[in-house]
Amino acid sequence: MIPQPLIAVRDVEVSSRWYQAVLGMHSGHGGRDYEQLLADGRMVLQLHRWDAHDHIHVGDPAHRCHGNGTVLWFQTDNFTAALLRIQVQDAQVLDGPKHNPNANHREIWLRDPDGYVVVIASAYGDKSE
Repeated sequence: MIPQPLIAVRDVEVSSRWYQAVLGMHSGHGGRDYEQLLADGRMVLQLHRWDAHDHIHVGDPAHRCHGNGTVLWFQTDNFTAALLRIQVQDAQVLDGPKHNPNANHREIWLRDPDGYVVVIASAYGDKSE
């Protein structure tokens, strides 16, 4: 089984550009209503416009607490390159970059354009600083 999370967003194209620029992903679908984002040719995240396709279980855009209790966590093999992309895009950093002694890796916590919390972490045991 392979997880392929789907998040509801206000503007699929804006969110797609953000994830591509910050996480180094690539578009696998594209469009105003729906997007598949790929890493190394594998779908890792789906974006869906709130009011597209009458999917009643996606959520309610009027309920402003999007993603409360949910963190989109991505592991990268090149943490330094991820930091450079974050700087270039002037992404909103919530915490870090820092060393997490519990996981013995580096991580940085961000907020995406829709308010979701996104973490980029190096591999477990990568304690470089």
